[in-house]
Parts: sequence; C-alpha cells; structure tokens
Amino acid sequence: MNSEPATPRLAWSLLQPDWLEVCKAARQPAFRARQIWKWLYQERVDNWESMTNLPAAWRKELAVSHPLTPWAAEERQVADDGVTKLLLTCRDGQAIETVLIPADERLTLCVSTQAGCAFGCAFCATGRGGYVRDLDAGEIVGQYMAASRAAAPRRITNLVVMGMGEPFANYDATLRAVRIFNDYDGIGIGARRITLSTCGVVPGIRRLAGENLQVELSVSLHAPTDELRSRIMPVNRKWPLAELLEACAEYTERTGRIITFEYTLVDGLNDSPEHADALLARIRPVRGRVNLIPLSPVEGYEGRTPTRATCEAYARRLSQGGLNVTLRQSRGGGIDAACGQLRLRRSAART
Repeated sequence: MNSEPATPRLAWSLLQPDWLEVCKAARQPAFRARQIWKWLYQERVDNWESMTNLPAAWRKELAVSHPLTPWAAEERQVADDGVTKLLLTCRDGQAIETVLIPADERLTLCVSTQAGCAFGCAFCATGRGGYVRDLDAGEIVGQYMAASRAAAPRRITNLVVMGMGEPFANYDATLRAVRIFNDYDGIGIGARRITLSTCGVVPGIRRLAGENLQVELSVSLHAPTDELRSRIMPVNRKWPLAELLEACAEYTERTGRIITFEYTLVDGLNDSPEHADALLARIRPVRGRVNLIPLSPVEGYEGRTPTRATCEAYARRLSQGGLNVTLRQSRGGGIDAACGQLRLRRSAART
C-alpha cells in the first residue's frame, strides 16, 4: 500500500536546523543547509534553479518538496505619504495584506498572520471578513520577501506583526516566522525592531514571556473599563482587563520589556477626560506606555475620528498623569488604510 505523499512545505517556513535535517534526509552534506540559507535570505532568490551551487537533480526535488512559490501581487496602493499596501494572493487563492510604512531612515513592514480574524473587534475591517485560516510560517515570511522586492532599493528595517489576524491565535507559526526574521545570518532584523501585537490573548502573553526573545510587545486596549471594552472587543469577555493587565505586569517583570498599549480614539466613545482618568488608573501600575491612534474610518462601522484638539487633550491628560504617551499621526490617507479594508473590498467585488 502506497503511503500518502508528504505535503509540500514552503521553503521560507524552515529554520536553519530544519535545513540540516532536510540535507541529512537527502544524504547531502551539512554545508548545503548554509548554502540554501544564503540563497534564500542573503541573495533572496525566489526559485530553486537559481541556486547554482546545489546539485541540479536535488534542486528539482526541492522545488516539489519545499516550493518557493512567489506571491501573486494582486493590487498595490501607494498613499501620498509613501505608505504602500500590497494585496497578496496565497497558494489557495486567499488574499492577505502587508503594508510598508516609511519614516525617515526607517522602513517598517506590517505583516499578517491569518487570513481573516475570528476576534471581531468593532472597528477592525479584517474581522468583518471573518476568519478563514491560519497562515503558516512560510506565508508570513513570504510577505517580507514580496515586500522587500517592492521596496527595493530601500531595505526594510523594522517589522510589526500587526496586520490581519491575531498572532497569538496562530502562535507557533508566528514565533517560527519571528525567529527567521531575527536570524543574524538570514534576514537579520534585530529583536527590538520587531513588535508583536495582540488584542489581549492572555495565554499568548504568558507564553511569549518564556521565549527568551527581546521583541517588543503591543497590546490593543482601546477602552479603560470592562463594560466598554467588552462591547467593542469581544476578547475582553474571556480575558477581562484585570486578568489581562496582570499578565502584562508579569511579562514586564519577567522580561524587563515595557509593553505598549494601543488605544484607538473614537469620537464620543472613549475619548473623554473621564476615560483618560480611568485609563491612567489602569496603566500606571503596569508601567506601560500608551500609543494613541485616531480612528481610521472603516466601512460598516459608524464611529468617527475625534478632532485633533480632542486627541491632543487626551494625550496631554495622560502625560500629566505620568504616562509615556505618543499620539500617532494618521498615515496612508487616500488608500484603504485600515487593516483588512483592501481584502474586504476585493472579496465584496468578487462576490
């Protein structure tokens, strides 16, 4: 009886030790693993035939067992400020988004970890499209490979895992991708230039604390009370603020890293002085910093962006209360800026 053929695994999903195992199984010398790693992440080739110092017959085998499938770039949008959004098509036809954000000498890439999202936050376009599936590590790393070609000759310097999906709902693939991004001999993005974002999945925060990685952690908060946060972020019903912030405090104590709390300001919903005071009371014991984000309009959500004066007053009140606060400048105007909007529009058009 014939056994089932092995499922092809994207070459970008393997760590260096994995390539040693591939070489061993193929009876190839161990140094081939380093050759492959160099071709993938230093030369950044997207086909096996270009790896000319590998045996020709083995290259053909690797093309089947570990495909280097170039992403199909379905759409590209560029804003006046240089923010570039790419809509990429996966092997099974699912669409995901990745975004390049230039800022002086930095070029930040925002990557997705899932096709869709199951967490249903009120002002998230990704959640409106529903959850489809997790991305594997190779599909996450593949976004970097596609974006780096789109950005050339500029080099991506920073990475934020803040795109479509909840990274901690796809923890293993996300952490595998982060280790590939961080590998000194490969892509080589420093850990402190990599930020993981979560909507508040407490087990993921606790697990990350034990990974011995100096990456940055960002937690989407968006409300200072359980009543309001549960209304706009269903995840709060499972892990309410007290439990979430306890995990955050433990994370900071264990790693020495300060967490950034993301807080989207929505006109009349969570932007009053009373909300600011309640947020102060929540965050001060955790020693976190706050990143305030004026709402980017999302089709299907009726919330409005507060005035600049309201945003500045909110930031000032937090700062005067002793918090480290940043008021983010709106970026990506003129394109489908909010995460998931381009995919959602594409899906609606096809329907």
